[in-house]
Amino acid sequence: MKHAGEIAASALERAGELIKPGVSTWEISQEIGRFVKSKGASCSFKGYEGFPGNACISLNQELIHGIPSKKRFLREGDIVSIDVGACKDGYHGDTAATFACGMISTGARKLIEVTESALEAAIGQCYSGNRVGDLSNAIQIAIESQGYFIPEDFLGHGVGRDLHEDPSIPNIGKPGRGTRLVPGMTLAIEPMVHSTTKKYKMLRDDWTVVEGNGNLTAHFEHTVLITSGEPVVLTKLA
Repeated sequence: MKHAGEIAASALERAGELIKPGVSTWEISQEIGRFVKSKGASCSFKGYEGFPGNACISLNQELIHGIPSKKRFLREGDIVSIDVGACKDGYHGDTAATFACGMISTGARKLIEVTESALEAAIGQCYSGNRVGDLSNAIQIAIESQGYFIPEDFLGHGVGRDLHEDPSIPNIGKPGRGTRLVPGMTLAIEPMVHSTTKKYKMLRDDWTVVEGNGNLTAHFEHTVLITSGEPVVLTKLA
């Protein structure tokens, strides 16, 4: 899990370095695939339930599952959510972040910062003996207190030998509820945030999820190991 997480995190970092106006989402996906393969791993999302890309690359109003394309080029002011999974020796690491392409608006910057802070708040609840609801509630408070919205159908999840395992990790919840955390659990925690509504739409490709009002979204994710002490973020580079 540690090796898979490091590869996924490094691939995401490399993808972020490529973000600039004029670069296609296809180019970014191809570089992620090349990098992951160079580390003796495979892209977790490639072929997963038919997904065609090496990673999910979603722009602006697209929340998740954007399909890389040779025809989609980044523009100044875009925000770009990239979700990367890497499988090494039968184990998966899963991570995501939203990046700025050049200069972005103040509102876009705040959305990114709040979403990332919600992830950090959830990680702060990742202690043995706590429950999934404690993580979920931390995310909900961080997001809703800033006036943003959470599409409730999209969840974090356990991760390990399979890309998606139990338990599910909602981005809303009540403290003290849900599965109890125990040492050895590995969780993919991923706040997914809309700027103006909880509602969403699915595009005709049957993959890409967009904000219901066509406004901005953001997405962050880490794979976290529960221990008998401090949580260990397996997808955070030193």
